[in-house]
Amino acid sequence: MDPGDLVLRGGRVLDPAAARPVDQAGDVRIVGGRIVEIGRGLVGGRIIDVRDLWIVPGLIDLHVHLREPGQEYKEDIETGTRAAAAGGFTTICCMPNTRPVNDQRTVTELIVRRAREVGLVRVRPIGAITQGLEGKNLADIADMKEAGIVAISDDGRPVMNAGLMRRALEYARTFDLPVVQHAEDLDLSEGGAMNEGAVSTRIGIRGQPACAESAMVARDLEI
Repeated sequence: MDPGDLVLRGGRVLDPAAARPVDQAGDVRIVGGRIVEIGRGLVGGRIIDVRDLWIVPGLIDLHVHLREPGQEYKEDIETGTRAAAAGGFTTICCMPNTRPVNDQRTVTELIVRRAREVGLVRVRPIGAITQGLEGKNLADIADMKEAGIVAISDDGRPVMNAGLMRRALEYARTFDLPVVQHAEDLDLSEGGAMNEGAVSTRIGIRGQPACAESAMVARDLEI
């Protein structure tokens, strides 16, 4: 029996990106690490029963905190990518809230290099919109793009300054980078800890109105 010949038997096979999207119960045959056939009743070497399981292409997580550099006691690139691989994720995008913040080329290059050394999954860094995530001055977006970022974001901090956000969007358009904005108007949310409504009033916890999110989205769309 060829150890490189494997059949996954009886799973739900999903591939929405295929030329003809796949969503069917069936088998997947893998030879030498490559999928060579999808169908029913496939014959091969080792058979693994995967009934009640899904067989999908590698998943992508667009919002991951790898914490390296600077906060490795929480997570690092090796532990984070190992967890991703175990969960079926083959590409992850890591947020810029590291120490130092990923707001310059040198930090981006460090993340890219470490991810290559570990080599478990693809790591795509997201660079900061503003220096230090402080919402005051734009980060060096051009340099970070050249070093390997795939988007810009201030992670969990909204860019409250509309003029600054406009310039960030202009830079993003120039360098073909998505902008991942934390959609929250802090003047409206006022530190709320749950959705505003009857329940927040009854239990005495400050709530956030829904318009704290929609107002920020509307502003950025208008810009």
